[in-house]
Amino acid sequence: TLRKPISQSSMADWASKNLNMHTQGIFRRRISLSNMLSWNGGSIKKPMLITSNRTIKKEACEMFKLVQSYMGDRQTRMDRNHVALVTVTKCWSMQGLRDELYIQLIRQTTDNMCYRSLAWGWELMAISLAFFSPSPKFQSYLEGYIYRHLDSDESIAQHIKELVDLKNKKITKSRKKRKQNTEDEGLPISTYARYCYRKLQKVAVTGGKKGLRKPTVEEITHARNAIVTPSLFGSSLEEIMLRQQDMYPGNKLPWVQTQLSQQVLALGGEQTEGIFRIPGDIDEVNALKLQVDQWRIPSSLSDPNIPASLLKLWYRELEEPVIPQQFYKECISNYENPDAAVAVVQLLPELNRLVLCYLIHFLQIFAQPSNVGRTKMDVNNLAMVMAPNCLRCQSDDPRIIFENTRKEMSFLRMLIVHLDTSFIKGLV
Repeated sequence: TLRKPISQSSMADWASKNLNMHTQGIFRRRISLSNMLSWNGGSIKKPMLITSNRTIKKEACEMFKLVQSYMGDRQTRMDRNHVALVTVTKCWSMQGLRDELYIQLIRQTTDNMCYRSLAWGWELMAISLAFFSPSPKFQSYLEGYIYRHLDSDESIAQHIKELVDLKNKKITKSRKKRKQNTEDEGLPISTYARYCYRKLQKVAVTGGKKGLRKPTVEEITHARNAIVTPSLFGSSLEEIMLRQQDMYPGNKLPWVQTQLSQQVLALGGEQTEGIFRIPGDIDEVNALKLQVDQWRIPSSLSDPNIPASLLKLWYRELEEPVIPQQFYKECISNYENPDAAVAVVQLLPELNRLVLCYLIHFLQIFAQPSNVGRTKMDVNNLAMVMAPNCLRCQSDDPRIIFENTRKEMSFLRMLIVHLDTSFIKGLV
């Protein structure tokens, strides 16, 4: 569900307090707020947002040129992939540039008369949200801007037409012959906006790309493709099953779930101390995630902690948890009752039930005494590390979260010990 973000008047108030108002002409007249937030074909001499950091001041002006280059409004020798990579890497490495990039994109996608440029501006925003979030201070402003474009395709097309008509009245007949690019090129803006809105909600929680390795061209391409083709991570179970329909039409379970689980076992995960507790190298996990999203499992894997960490991430990032929200209260109410806990599983939608049973069956392998001796991960430890990936508490109250964490863990422990998952064997 989309929560209604801050109003336009609140956004204008935020902008008036935080924008670094520019001047123009020999008399250095201040540019109006509306002009500051409208498409600009020239360069800027200072950042859009107020800052005292000299490096940010210099980089912001260079970044504006990169934004224009990506959108096709400035000539460059670099291809658009490389422009996006340089832009994203700057902001990923330098936190102070992130809000600056988002406000520059807001400016360049406002009153933009070229639909292709407009679409590419939104595309760069979508790509950027795959790598880093805006600051908490700026998030509500960006959210408000994106929200206003969720169902705006007709009004955008009409607005571009009005802007072009207005411009054509002002220019001479000889220049009027120049073709204005108002035709739809690429996706509707609402498609980008909906993707950006969902991505913003997630990246605000996760914080974006982690690790020491800088962004890569492959990750840029993957982030762009995800706008149209949903990732296997962060989607709903239904979307994931729909995506794999062409490649694995007979599968009853998500390919990503079964493949990563089998990789953990194939690499000896059930005999690895601290499995699921000790995280795999984050850069290696990111690299594997990229491969898995292209339906590939590399043969070079050697550390079971890598697929184990990615498997946990897949469960955690599901759009709706494996145990849907409407069953949450029943789960934490029956955390000490084995029969009632098992009964909850039978109430789940069929796909969720199968996915959960596969997970429990998988964890039951690790809970066997012969394996616990090597992994040091008994049923309590397994329940502790996996419960947060299956159940999500919606409360903001720290006391309720703390109390429910214990109940979530106990509920999952009940399932590992008492749920009959023998029917899962051989199911894919």
